[in-house]
Amino acid sequence: MQKKPSQPSGPNISRRKVLAAGAAIPAVGVIAGTPAAAATQDANPVDLSGKSVLITGCSSGFGRLGAVHYAKAGAKVIATMRGLPREEASDLLKEAKANKLDLHVVEIDVLDDASVAAGYAAAKAIIGGAPDVLINNAGIAIVGPLEAQDLEATKLAYDTNVFGYQRMIRAVLPALRARKSGHIINMSSQSGRMIWPGLGHYCPTKFAIEAMSDTLAYETALMGVDVTCIQPGGYPTDFWENREELTKALKDRSDEAHLDGYGAMSANMGSGKIPNLPGDPGAVVASIAHAMALSAGQRPLRVMESHWGNPQEPLNTANRDVHLNFLGRGPFAEAAKRAHGAS
Repeated sequence: MQKKPSQPSGPNISRRKVLAAGAAIPAVGVIAGTPAAAATQDANPVDLSGKSVLITGCSSGFGRLGAVHYAKAGAKVIATMRGLPREEASDLLKEAKANKLDLHVVEIDVLDDASVAAGYAAAKAIIGGAPDVLINNAGIAIVGPLEAQDLEATKLAYDTNVFGYQRMIRAVLPALRARKSGHIINMSSQSGRMIWPGLGHYCPTKFAIEAMSDTLAYETALMGVDVTCIQPGGYPTDFWENREELTKALKDRSDEAHLDGYGAMSANMGSGKIPNLPGDPGAVVASIAHAMALSAGQRPLRVMESHWGNPQEPLNTANRDVHLNFLGRGPFAEAAKRAHGAS
């Protein structure tokens, strides 16, 4: 997998680190298999012929892997990344050409309104209309004690992991609703349910994506637009290297008053130690492909995929049951049932 080109350090380094993410920080697990186990997915590839897919954060990680996987399954794929031209884009297009894939690269910086608007217009021109599927995948992690997260890190984390998703949703959703069909897939994490000390704003931003996905699902379930929230565990991708660079930049500019007293949590910030994780990240994109291939109204609200296990599963179940009970007494009862597959 190609690494991102090195970027100059300094106060603006954080804006340069929008990357393909979605993996949880701790190496504790999500399930192996919703809607189907990875081994089964590999043995039973899906057919995505006729679908168009727009993905953010395709320079590396799940975004790049997914772009190739969905195109090989027959989809027309618009893979987006920021800062074109760049080596990762050239390599992806070479792979697409070698495999005769209907895969195109478009520039989108999810931190920038104008870039989102221009990139989405370019994607629509290639597709001939709005995409069938939007995959919000670009994201970052900056770790360390919450106290140590300065406003530069905090704003970047939320702007990328939350506001970036919102920018893309607002760009795409009007056409999906008008067409009465579409699928929005948001990359969360098992850290969108499980709290792990030292994850700074990673857990809070992924919790936000969980809530956003539920809200959007309830609001659009009866409009023909499905929503799926992906909860991967930790997998070996370039996500970790980028995390270390961003975290080191934060530590280098931090006041010791915000680091002292946290022991290893502060000491390990930006240390360059990358966890040696097992598992195939391809299992995650295979699960996403299976969710995409399902019929409208049958797509799962949540997909869990991990080499390890699924500690967040009881929380997902409780969330489903509580919301069905709570919303079941009001005007959104039918929409909630549809979103949770209970109707």
